[in-house]
Amino acid sequence: MTKKHISRRAVLRGMGVTMALPLLEAMVPARTVFAKTAGGRVRLAAIEMVHGSAGATKFGLQKNLWSPAAVGRDFDLAPTALAPLEPFRDYLTIVSNTDVRNAEAFELPEIGGDHFRSSSVFLTQSHPLQTQGSGVRAGISLDQVYARKFGQETPIPSMQLCIEAVDQAGGCSYGYSCVYTDTISWAGPNSPLPMIRDPRLAFDQLFGVGATPQERAARRAEDKSILDLISGQLSRLNQELGAADRVRLASYMDEVREIERRIQKVEAYNKSGEVREMPAAPIGVPDSFDEHVALMFDLQVLAFASDSTRVFSFKMGRDASSRVYPSSGVTTGFHPASHHGDREDRILEFNKINKYHVGMLPYFLKKLKDTPDGDSNLLDNTMVIYGSPMGDSNIHNHKRCPLFFAGKAGGNLKGGLHLKAPDGTPMANALLTAIHALGLDDVHTFGDSTDEFGLTALPGSTVA
Repeated sequence: MTKKHISRRAVLRGMGVTMALPLLEAMVPARTVFAKTAGGRVRLAAIEMVHGSAGATKFGLQKNLWSPAAVGRDFDLAPTALAPLEPFRDYLTIVSNTDVRNAEAFELPEIGGDHFRSSSVFLTQSHPLQTQGSGVRAGISLDQVYARKFGQETPIPSMQLCIEAVDQAGGCSYGYSCVYTDTISWAGPNSPLPMIRDPRLAFDQLFGVGATPQERAARRAEDKSILDLISGQLSRLNQELGAADRVRLASYMDEVREIERRIQKVEAYNKSGEVREMPAAPIGVPDSFDEHVALMFDLQVLAFASDSTRVFSFKMGRDASSRVYPSSGVTTGFHPASHHGDREDRILEFNKINKYHVGMLPYFLKKLKDTPDGDSNLLDNTMVIYGSPMGDSNIHNHKRCPLFFAGKAGGNLKGGLHLKAPDGTPMANALLTAIHALGLDDVHTFGDSTDEFGLTALPGSTVA
């Protein structure tokens, strides 16, 4: 039985460390049902993968390489790149056949620049101003619409993560600033937000490790766990908790330590003098795409569990990247593979990469589902958005773009549903509905939206 009430915003502090806590029964006011206080607002993880999908080609549509053939609830994921999500089909809302017109070229000088403006459109659904100067302009992104309204309720309003390098060679072309390629998060039309690539930096931000780079470097040089710095406070807190809370807190701390250990392992290898696959990458960045993505997902789960932030954007790829993904079974680089020349064998090869990328999600979804949130779990109380602002990358079009949602968003998404939009439907319509599902009913338009697109039932029905 819980011994003492503690604040939901209680933290453990050590030398340069501030650790938020998971939701505990001791944080729930007396005579309040634990389930009712789960996490407050819905959590949001918005994930972009570049280069569209093989399923947007004519051949891909015939073979259902991205979205399933059947709409409604009786869909078959087996032929599709979404097959890895089968264990989570009840949490899956697939929205097919939407377009991202604002990623297209509007004027002659913009032709050919699709790779260098598309990412800025994904979460803003706004057409970016073609400029290489400082006067960039797009629109406020969906994650920041949410953070602007509710971000002050958490210690960190939002976090922005990415996998590939920013400002890399060749990243700025066709008259577009690199920032359009570097980020998917915009606090306002002229305010792109930087993204964190290094898991160590994300870890340090999440746990308030050090106020300056020098302080953070000094703490790492001590080769101690952050748990060592709060051990006294942690011990005293445990004495004030009931048995169930002690178990919950121990599980959370074990997860923190395991993630920290994995980051330390990556750093040790990268400083060892061994040959790296990505020698220019920061010390904390794994050469392994799988491990890098997994660490970033783990950090998001920790942040959601502790209510440190409820908003993440995550850029899993970078336009025009030629990175090779050996685990996909394809040796062709990502960008070259996306330019498949409409050859069926090469489209199928590109689809393997699409499926591999989607295959990163079950790890995240399982972690969310296995993490308690009051009497529920994080997956029930999270909205995951995954998509691309490009359709058929071979011809740089922006029709039939990949998009799906995972999670129940606090009951605002039903899951287990494939919805096919009418031809010409803006992706912005689905994202506007998502904004409303996040609790922002006062937002009436988003990007080039023309209407809402329902996410809980087939068009013309009230129950899917």
